[in-house]
Amino acid sequence: MRRRIRSRIRSRISLRTAAVAGGIALAAAAAMSAPATASQGAADSSRSPGPADAASSQRALDVEYFTGPGGHPRHTEVPAATPERLNRAARSLSAKETAADGKVASLVDNGTTADKLDVVFIGDGYTAGQQADFQADARSKWDQMSAVEPYASYKGLFNVWTVDAVSNQSGVSGDPSKDVVKDTALGSYFWCDDIERLLCVDTAKVESYAAKAPAADLVVVLSNSTKYGGAGYTLTSPVGYDGIATASSDHADSDQIAVHETGHSLGKLADEYFYPEYGTYTGAEPDEGNATKLGADQMTAQQKKWYRWIGQTSPDGGTVGAYEGGRYYPKGINRPTDNSIMRTLGREFSLPGREAMIAGFNSHASVLSSRTATTTALKRSAGIKVSVPKSASLKWYVDGAEVTAANGKTSVTPATLGVPGDGAAHTVTAKATDGTSAVKDPALRKLLTDSRTWKVTN
Repeated sequence: MRRRIRSRIRSRISLRTAAVAGGIALAAAAAMSAPATASQGAADSSRSPGPADAASSQRALDVEYFTGPGGHPRHTEVPAATPERLNRAARSLSAKETAADGKVASLVDNGTTADKLDVVFIGDGYTAGQQADFQADARSKWDQMSAVEPYASYKGLFNVWTVDAVSNQSGVSGDPSKDVVKDTALGSYFWCDDIERLLCVDTAKVESYAAKAPAADLVVVLSNSTKYGGAGYTLTSPVGYDGIATASSDHADSDQIAVHETGHSLGKLADEYFYPEYGTYTGAEPDEGNATKLGADQMTAQQKKWYRWIGQTSPDGGTVGAYEGGRYYPKGINRPTDNSIMRTLGREFSLPGREAMIAGFNSHASVLSSRTATTTALKRSAGIKVSVPKSASLKWYVDGAEVTAANGKTSVTPATLGVPGDGAAHTVTAKATDGTSAVKDPALRKLLTDSRTWKVTN
């Protein structure tokens, strides 16, 4: 029997990439219809079930699960409450374990949280003595994720944090068999909704740990397992992140699950796979930038969706056009390419998909960042350091006049820029423009320019 699949995609809160006449633009998203918040996680197992718990058990969360490496994902709903068989009395953590639980560490530090997109990894099924293993696993998983374009070209836009979650037992429930139960901090378990590779978590507990990090724009839960599996939660967290990706820590292909999920949370991209039982789509034009009712000629004539990319060779194979099937419907919806990562794990983002991801990156991060504060006047001898993507040009100005000899330099002093020691107040400005060929939309191009100005006194 086929499981009931969601017939619509819920909109997500935060900045989103909306398809408009000019292409991709950032716009405020509408509130989610009947939102499934992270606070709708597992019921509190420390007290007897009551009416509130009964109501909680009836709530459901939208999840995407993954049939196997290189396979098409599928959608289902899972109960918000943790299964009763996992709600067992837990041994209290020792004083030493309690001190380690919730510890936050910086894995990659590229700048301030205001300037960067902050990824938070949380481990589950790691005991107090295995937290070093979790740190190593998180670094390995980020290395794998950030090797995928456009992450690879924009590594400098990300900070990466880890939050230690101390579990009483090592491993994950449901690994290797369905009857295995492990006492873990986040309640990770395979066989969620009776699907072996669906790796669920207690989303309320995830939120409590994610909130410990300085900022959380993306959340990835690594469950201590070599078994293939994962999940993508459609939810809106009060902490600020949009969705949760779960993955096995030690399976070579599980990083692709997290990358695919960020296509939703950052790129605001639709799934490009489809189910035969869905038939023909007859609704309104989809909001997502990689789904349309239009054909290639219609997009070109109307200058809509990914018309700027049509006919170009895409990194996921073939040329950009209008391929029938997507957003779960085999008919009535077209996708940009035959088989991107939004359709099948292990693939690349399409050209329109890469552009959407870059838009998502820049909704959280800045093209130009600096740890040198602009709120305090600098001396002529003070160092100013900035960082920009490799694809960005960098120019410097003193009192509005360009200092061409300094262009491209990421470390300067006002004196070397030519600020005179005349006792007067002056300004130094850095301006960066990302000229990447992966962006064609003029509206997005405007967001790929940023500047900082410092006051200088003698």
